[in-house]
Amino acid sequence: MTTNNPKAVIVIFGATGGDLANRKLYPSIYRLYRNGKLSDNFAVIGVARRPWTNEVFRDKVKESIENFNDTNIDPDEFASHFHYNPFDIQDLEHYEDLDKLINELDDKYEAEGNRLFYFSMAPNFFGTLAANLKSEGLTTTKGWTRLVIEKPFGHDFKSAKELNKQIRETFTEDQIYRIDHYLGKEMVQNIEVIRFANALFEPLWNNQYISNIQITSSEVLGVEERGRYYDGAGALKDMMQNHMLQMLALIAMDPPIKLTPEEIRSEKVKVLRALRVMNEDEVDKYFVRGQYDKGIVNGEELPSYREGNGVDPESNTETFVAAKLMIDNFRWAGGVPFYIRTGKRMKEKSTEIVVEFKDLPMNLYYGKEHETKSNLLVIHVQPHEGITLHVNAKKGDYNASSTPITLSYDNKAGDKMNTPEAYEILLHDCMRGDSTNFTHWDEVAFSWKFIDVITNAWSKKKADFPNYNTGSNGPKEADQLLLNDGFEWWDVTPE
Repeated sequence: MTTNNPKAVIVIFGATGGDLANRKLYPSIYRLYRNGKLSDNFAVIGVARRPWTNEVFRDKVKESIENFNDTNIDPDEFASHFHYNPFDIQDLEHYEDLDKLINELDDKYEAEGNRLFYFSMAPNFFGTLAANLKSEGLTTTKGWTRLVIEKPFGHDFKSAKELNKQIRETFTEDQIYRIDHYLGKEMVQNIEVIRFANALFEPLWNNQYISNIQITSSEVLGVEERGRYYDGAGALKDMMQNHMLQMLALIAMDPPIKLTPEEIRSEKVKVLRALRVMNEDEVDKYFVRGQYDKGIVNGEELPSYREGNGVDPESNTETFVAAKLMIDNFRWAGGVPFYIRTGKRMKEKSTEIVVEFKDLPMNLYYGKEHETKSNLLVIHVQPHEGITLHVNAKKGDYNASSTPITLSYDNKAGDKMNTPEAYEILLHDCMRGDSTNFTHWDEVAFSWKFIDVITNAWSKKKADFPNYNTGSNGPKEADQLLLNDGFEWWDVTPE
């Protein structure tokens, strides 16, 4: 049962650490409140070790929303819904105090016993925290109880399975909401609508008409201050295992019977199950890894990855991954490659999906006087948001020659002020009880099983790093991955 104006007491564990809460959570709660998607019947409890007071916490919240400058909302009134609770995970008495505070706020705001626990902290605390919440009675309530977890969910299949086992001793699968913020992005959510609401595309969405599909997520930034964490993860675990495989599943899945979380999840899992399994000695045939070197961008010399803060000077960690994935099911069997690449310190910031359609068996407009190119459907996820369809049409001259043109939908042309952010959408979905855009354990499990093969193969072989320059499109081997099949990466970023 969902409602558009949910009531709840939201408990954020790790409310003072990092910048997730300040940059994403508090502004998202504000936007929900401002846009009428969150009633006055809510409270937020910030939980952490620091000995803050309500006043200190509320000042931090007001700082996080000061750029909104909405004269219709009093920042002090909004911040009054936020309360701080100093907390030691190991001290059971602290759970009693927290439970008492939740009950007081539940009565004050008439939240009907609904509790949302948000774990924004290191995963090694998840098991203990979940167990103590249950043993001390915090998960027993007259309303609903839900848990939101940030990635990373484990660092391989074994650790993810153990973590899931610990959490499942307290929360059922339908109470667990594993956040992948890419699934909250406007154009990622648009994938299903584009595919399943248009007769133009779905009949062509198969191995008979599509030659290849490319998914790119590139960043211009390096690891910055995340060096110590990133050096233990790398692009494969930080991006490929979650964000990239989730987009792949959405773009490749069969139409669900109906638009319910269970049916959509079922089709995504089928895609992950159908990924062609490779042996460790085949990894280099399908995967390319890279690590950025120093370089000059906008006149400024930027350091290499190995010169980053907290990074091993001899690091074997990849900052770039390109892959050729094959899906062995009825829709895609027969040779439709899915090319995926993600990397840091690349030429531009861009996340996009390119669907390249096959050429006509006999194209009458093929020759030196014509400029025909492949038909492409491009879904621009970020920073540009929109859809572009690349087709061929007559040139505007005296000859019957052809030239490529684009038909575009630009999401920037809409009311961007009221376009919801990813975390805003996902928080609202969670409070409404809609798990469509969250990852189920089955998806996590199949993703890790697939990625573990690549991780194990790479851990046994020292890479020739660094192998691509800052400001480039990655190592040349990534281009060769496509050239071997007669394709190339499409550069289709809008002007």
